[in-house]
Amino acid sequence: MCLCSSPTILDSFQAWEVYAGQSIELPCIAGGYPSPTVRWLKDGRSLPSDARWTRRLTGLTISDLRQEDSGSYACEVTNSFGSKEVSGQLHVIDPLRVTLSPKNLKTGISSTLFFTCTVEGSPEYTITWYRNTEPIIPDQHISIQGQHNDTLQITAAQKFHSGAYQCFASRKGHTAQDFSIILLEDGTPRIVSSFSERVVNPGEPFSLMCAGKGAPPPSITWTLDDEPVVRDSTYKTSQYTLSDGLTVSHVNVSSPLIRDGGVYRCIARNSAGSAEYQARINVRGPPRIRPMRDITAVAGRNTYITCRVIGYPYYSIKWLKDGMQLPDNHRQVVFENGTLRLTDVQKGADEGTYLCSVLIQPQVSINQTVHVTVKVPPLIQPFDIPSTSVGKLMYIACVVSSGDMPIRITWHKDGQLIVPGSASGVAIETKEFMSSLQISKVTLKHNGNYTCIASNAAATVSWERQLIVTVPPRFVVQPNNQDCIYGKAGVLNCSVEGYPPPKVMWKHAKVTCVCCVFYGFFGNPQQYHPVPLTGRIQVMSNGSLLIRHVLEDDRGYYLCQASNGVGSDISKSMILTVKIPAMITSHPNTTMARKGQTKELNCTARGEQPIIIRWERGDTVIDAERNPHYSITINKKGDEVISTLKLNPAERGDSVFFSCHAINSYGEGRGLIQLTVQEPPDPPELEVREVKDRSMNLRWIQRFDGNSIITSYDIEYKNKSDTWDHMYTTRNISPTNNQANIVELHPACVYSIRMYSYNKIGRSLHSKELTISTEEAPPDGPPMDVILQPMTSQSIRVTWRSPKKELQNGVIRGYQIGYRENGPGSNGQYSIVEMKATGDSEVYTLDNLKKFAQYGVVVQAFNRAGTGPSSTEINATTLEDVPSEPPQNVRAISVTSDEAVITWAEPPRLTLHGVLKGYRVVFWSLFADGEWGEMQNITTTREQVELRGLEKFTNYSVQVLAYTQAGDGVRSNVLYIQTHEDLPGPPAGIKAVPASPSSVFVSWLPPHKPNGVIRKYTIYCSSPGSGQPAPSEYEANPEMLFYRITHLTRGKQYHIWAAAVTTAGRGNISAKVTVEPAGKVPAKILSFGGTVTTPWMKEVRLPCSSVGEPAPMIKWTKDSENSANPVTADSQRQILSNGTLVLRSVKAEDSGYYTCTATNTLGFDTIIVNLVVQVPPDQPRLMVSTTSTSSITLAWIPGDNGGSSIRGFVLQYSVDNTEEWRDVFISSSERSFRLDNLRCGTWYKVKLAAKNSVGSGRISEIIEAKTHGREPVFNKDQPLLTHINSTHAGLNLQGWTSGGCPITDLMLDFRPKGTWAWQSLKANSTTQLFLSELREATWYELKMKACNSAGCGNQSSQFATTDYDGSTIPPIKSARGEGDDVKKLFSIGSPVILVTLGVALLFIIRKKLQKVIKYFLLIDAKSLAEMLISKNNRSIDTPVKGPPQGPRLHIDIPRVQLLIEDKEGIKQIGEDKAAVPVTDTEFSQSVNPQNFCTGVSLHHQALIQNSGPLIDMSDIRPGTNPVSRKSIKSAHSSRNRYSSQWTLSRPSQSQSTASARTLTSDWRTMGSHGITATESDSYSASLSQDTDKGRNSMVSTESASSTYEELARAYEHAKLEEHLQHAKFTITECFISDSSSDQMTTGTNDPADSMTSLSTPSEPGICRFTASPPKPQDYDRGKNVAVPIPHRANKSEFCNLPLYMKTDPFFRKQGELHDPCPAVPPRETSIRSLTQRVYHTQGRHKTLDPAKQQALTLGHSGLSSLGSSSGTATLPQRTLTMPSSNTAATASTSSTSSNPTNSNKVGGSRDSLLESSSSALGRLQKQSVGAYSKSYTLV
Repeated sequence: MCLCSSPTILDSFQAWEVYAGQSIELPCIAGGYPSPTVRWLKDGRSLPSDARWTRRLTGLTISDLRQEDSGSYACEVTNSFGSKEVSGQLHVIDPLRVTLSPKNLKTGISSTLFFTCTVEGSPEYTITWYRNTEPIIPDQHISIQGQHNDTLQITAAQKFHSGAYQCFASRKGHTAQDFSIILLEDGTPRIVSSFSERVVNPGEPFSLMCAGKGAPPPSITWTLDDEPVVRDSTYKTSQYTLSDGLTVSHVNVSSPLIRDGGVYRCIARNSAGSAEYQARINVRGPPRIRPMRDITAVAGRNTYITCRVIGYPYYSIKWLKDGMQLPDNHRQVVFENGTLRLTDVQKGADEGTYLCSVLIQPQVSINQTVHVTVKVPPLIQPFDIPSTSVGKLMYIACVVSSGDMPIRITWHKDGQLIVPGSASGVAIETKEFMSSLQISKVTLKHNGNYTCIASNAAATVSWERQLIVTVPPRFVVQPNNQDCIYGKAGVLNCSVEGYPPPKVMWKHAKVTCVCCVFYGFFGNPQQYHPVPLTGRIQVMSNGSLLIRHVLEDDRGYYLCQASNGVGSDISKSMILTVKIPAMITSHPNTTMARKGQTKELNCTARGEQPIIIRWERGDTVIDAERNPHYSITINKKGDEVISTLKLNPAERGDSVFFSCHAINSYGEGRGLIQLTVQEPPDPPELEVREVKDRSMNLRWIQRFDGNSIITSYDIEYKNKSDTWDHMYTTRNISPTNNQANIVELHPACVYSIRMYSYNKIGRSLHSKELTISTEEAPPDGPPMDVILQPMTSQSIRVTWRSPKKELQNGVIRGYQIGYRENGPGSNGQYSIVEMKATGDSEVYTLDNLKKFAQYGVVVQAFNRAGTGPSSTEINATTLEDVPSEPPQNVRAISVTSDEAVITWAEPPRLTLHGVLKGYRVVFWSLFADGEWGEMQNITTTREQVELRGLEKFTNYSVQVLAYTQAGDGVRSNVLYIQTHEDLPGPPAGIKAVPASPSSVFVSWLPPHKPNGVIRKYTIYCSSPGSGQPAPSEYEANPEMLFYRITHLTRGKQYHIWAAAVTTAGRGNISAKVTVEPAGKVPAKILSFGGTVTTPWMKEVRLPCSSVGEPAPMIKWTKDSENSANPVTADSQRQILSNGTLVLRSVKAEDSGYYTCTATNTLGFDTIIVNLVVQVPPDQPRLMVSTTSTSSITLAWIPGDNGGSSIRGFVLQYSVDNTEEWRDVFISSSERSFRLDNLRCGTWYKVKLAAKNSVGSGRISEIIEAKTHGREPVFNKDQPLLTHINSTHAGLNLQGWTSGGCPITDLMLDFRPKGTWAWQSLKANSTTQLFLSELREATWYELKMKACNSAGCGNQSSQFATTDYDGSTIPPIKSARGEGDDVKKLFSIGSPVILVTLGVALLFIIRKKLQKVIKYFLLIDAKSLAEMLISKNNRSIDTPVKGPPQGPRLHIDIPRVQLLIEDKEGIKQIGEDKAAVPVTDTEFSQSVNPQNFCTGVSLHHQALIQNSGPLIDMSDIRPGTNPVSRKSIKSAHSSRNRYSSQWTLSRPSQSQSTASARTLTSDWRTMGSHGITATESDSYSASLSQDTDKGRNSMVSTESASSTYEELARAYEHAKLEEHLQHAKFTITECFISDSSSDQMTTGTNDPADSMTSLSTPSEPGICRFTASPPKPQDYDRGKNVAVPIPHRANKSEFCNLPLYMKTDPFFRKQGELHDPCPAVPPRETSIRSLTQRVYHTQGRHKTLDPAKQQALTLGHSGLSSLGSSSGTATLPQRTLTMPSSNTAATASTSSTSSNPTNSNKVGGSRDSLLESSSSALGRLQKQSVGAYSKSYTLV
């Protein structure tokens, strides 16, 4: 039978309101047959796909609601018989959120407070306010404002307003709230600081301060005698409030008068009240009383009357009333300041006139009166207001029983003034002292508080009472019969109103006839009982009854009854009918089935008929007709319906939830049944978690257990090469485990592994087989044949062989060497170093060990797995070293004048570093002039030594050192001693000259060896043949070095001698001199000549005391080569009246021989003084000796000491890229030093300077040195990754080699290939690192960076993790796109196109490229520095390989050589690679004049010295005689270096005269037929005014290191210059290296000797200067190069030449064999004789040995055969002389005379350039002879 019907909707909805974030089901239960289809619409459109929306049979479920889900929803149900639709609205609102501000508040009483309640979420809500959980009722202080009552205002807050305030927002049962805590303090002001009473004089300023505190902070006002103090010129007031709320006010009176005295009062007021303070300020003056105003007092209150007295002093103040002195009762008080207080004022007793009487003098008073009027305030007679009801009359009377008239009476209701009229329904009738309020018809609006207020001139009073209006209850909504659905909520409506609010009570009566209920008839109600109110049933606020869950027992009669005590109660009954929806009464919750068997599910339902039962599998409706897997049967039994679902057979997919749904018109019931289909489990998913050398850790995941608990697991494994018949098994693994360890495996073996799982149903299939390899194990054996060999005092070499092969357990990667000191005080812990394995035999050197200490060494091998056992410890001792500390307790005692005893104690044992061999005592003398004597030493094994043969009365410096087999140790601190005094030596010289016919003058010099402090001198005088046995004795003070002996006889000879006297006695006598007194005395000089040594920049006095009659004239001259120049007085020089020459701020050029000549008509006398000016020492030559990983050993050769012994050295060093220099002070005797504790693999800059008594010398060249070590490098032979699985990768960090410097940081970055973000890690370089939590089967990029002090090394790689089963994945291939062919064609064609364009471009710019090729080679400053390598170490006379290429100008930048040629292409000079070809076109082309900054020296290609040395200018200072190299070998040779800066500029045409110093340079152009004279240019030389400014535009040679920056800066100028232009020279620096002095020897006639000396590397002197030659005029390209030509001295110049140069025939004219110079005067004869003497004072000053003068003539036999021409290169201080001939001489003479004006300016040792014979140059160019290139000093 088929019951077909159209669709019906059994359950639906109309409107829902839900909060966001919740879930809801929109009901739509459809009935009908066939089963209808359901379609949901939202806002007329189909539902979009959203996982939050689920369609069910019972409706549409929406989870996680959002506001956009709001809208109109429609449910359409359709079958073949029709369709039906139902719709409803869904409103999604946000939950309420409440914020109350301010959150917490602390303020004072009487403040005004505002609270704001901010509500977010639902747009419709209701706000209620609570204080301390009680509802807030508005009153005169509290008001609630705002559209939603969201603002609470408290006016004049009181103490009781404190508490917790809450704001509640509610909407349809949802409530949110926030709270705030308010604390109100008593904010009444109080005076916390004030002023006191005082007395001031008129005009004396005073200041009053008053500070008050309250909440809110008060304001302060001032009064004077009750009158406000107004800010004006007299009163200055100020007020401010501090952060703590304290208000401070000041009143300043700058110039008070008598009227400014009185009672000052400060009043602090705020909204909470006021406080005041007063005190009298008395201003001295005649007292008087200010006029006082009448006072009105209020009866019952206190009143104060102040007597306004001003002026001071006064005796007393009295008050009188009606002639009686007050007080006369207990209510009156008179204070000392004259104030009268009336307490509880009474009208009759206290009203009247009061007299203030002030006694200002005895019996003299002043008076003032004031009238007091008393006002009586009104008094209201109390009344009450009775309760009334609506519609009645009301009369309220307010009567004032007392008070002064007139009295005003008003009425207020709830704080608001009542306005009588029809609107208010109130009438008011007022008489003189009473008022009545009348209400003709009382309504509810008249409820409230009524206040009667009465006021008069005295006060205002009030009386308040409440009027209550009652209303009986009545129904607003009456109850009606109602149907409710079982299980749903139901509301029984009943609403009432009345006043007081009625109370509603519900009652219930059950139905007596059950059958009647079924048919809709209930019958009569039985007895009513009150409805029990539980959580299920509640009475709502409006009186309705809410049943949250309706039950069948809830049906029946209900009665709503209301009462409020006014009138009769009201009630109304209703009937509630309960409808039963369809519900499932019986079904199994869970059930089991075996896979493959049949299973039945039963479900029983009941409810209002008809009932439809539907089955669902999950969310899918089961259609048994279409799906044969299911069958459904239905049976009815009574009011129950039974439905059965049959599964045939059960499958794995049936393990889901089945539900049966029972549906009728009132609802739906659902029964949920969980069906579990059981079967054997799936095999587990096995993976390898960790693999070790002898074990592995497995982990598995059991994906599906067959719906039965896993009971156990089995693991099977075997060698990969075996079959499973030879497997190993681990059985019955607990099901609670998901991992297991397999142990006792073999290292480095390959295994296959599989696994089974079991449940109660059976065993699974085996898992997928995994293949794994075990790891290596640490070696089991130690290294063999370990041998130790000490190498140095701090290093031991360790050798060994690798462990046995069978014990290595893998590949030996390296070794760890552990070493420790085995001695007292050592901690016994090993220090560990590592090295890589290189083979079967290894060697390693341990360094930085302790000296002469025993060490124990062990060696361990390691592989990837770890470190093996160590070898047996072997001991060895480091070699001896020098002691590191000096002897202790060094003491020195002077015993006699030439003997001292030195004692000491042995150094600490730990600092000997070896076996003590003995001690050395080093000592040297310290002379009075600050110089040091020769250093001596004595060796002994004792701890005491006697120093004998010392200089008497001399200071000595003593140091003691200990030495071992390795050498001398550290010296002790310098100890100073002085030998005792002794008899002095004879005076060094004595003179006696006649002074008059009866007297003579005697002068003498102090003894060379005073041997003590000279106390006096004794002069002896005797006359031969006089018969006197003893000479006459005269005593002179030690400060006086002359004496006049008188009373002698004229014409008689006297012998005179002298002796010095010390405390030890009289010393030896001087030589005896003979003198004869005379009347006419020729000029004689009492002062002595000799050598005077002084530091530079000091003032020097050269005495020249003379006698004679007539008085002689004094003249000073200074020798300059072969002439004597008079000394003229200027700012630097002065000749005193006594003949003393004063030289101020002496410089090096002031050194020389000074002659003082005294002359009168009878004769002359001369003395010569050699002045030696000491300067700071020359720069040392610094070099690197050795380096290690942590030290640099430096060595140096000191330069010239500047004429003073070197006191020590200052070594400075810094890291190369910083300028933070560190200083090290080194002893003067040291010639090497080791810098320790340096950073490994780091470049350092080092410089050195010497110090002498004058100061610090010039700093050496900055040299750079690098400690051993380099940045880490990863060994290419080492694997980067040790192993890889699906989630882990092991990294081999031991593959990094340290480079000799310990690795400090190791950083790793890795990421999956194709992603952007890198993951970073830091690791320890000695451990193995695992990358974990990697992705399976993924390619990764890996970057590693290892850093040490030398830098960082990088290593990158790619790797791929394995699949979960251990299989590898293929590499990533780039997809080939459609444009590959085009790319390939482009990649082929691009080089062809680029080559074509390049050839075209080169063709266009070929000529321009030739012009700038020299600069292209010099772009990189570093490459320039590489050109410096061979300069200092190459031979200066290395021959040119091949014929000479023509004249060249050599430009010399410090340590860089640039050759400018007259041809394009040149050949190098020797092995010097630092030559850059520059064409003559570029050389001589003219452009606009610009500076070209570089250094210039001249190369003479074929100038070969036959014999003799270069004449070295031993002191570049003007006026100093040159000496040969051989004559200055002494350690105390004259200073041979001095720096200066000169600027040479070409004078303009308008300049007719040159400066004092002039250089002459004749420039010639090289033509095809020899030398052609073209022009002669003169250049004036003068000291630069601004040295620093000049250096800024030139190559800096302050440090000769020529760093990259200096080179780049120099060539930055050069790149801007394409050509050299107008001649301009600027000397930047001159120096001579003292280290090369010993390498140059005096030449001989043997050519071999000469060549040997010249081939010795040396750098005797260099002047740096900028240069660009003048443009040649009209000559062919390639030939126009300017070169110097030889210059011959004329007669005037010849006379100024040095003696040793005048012997050269080149300087003499033909046939002139005699001396062309004028006769030398007698005084110059002595000067010449001085040049042939060797001064040896203290061995420090020497001149040229005349025996060696002949050797200064230079010649070469090979040159003689070329012709008779000759040439001379004249350099005043360095001279090269060649054999001359007439032809050359004539040519030279003619060329020299071409500019006689300029030629006359050559004289002087400072002003000539190097000149050479161009004719000889031209001839020598034709022969293949070696070119000699040299830089000469320009002086």
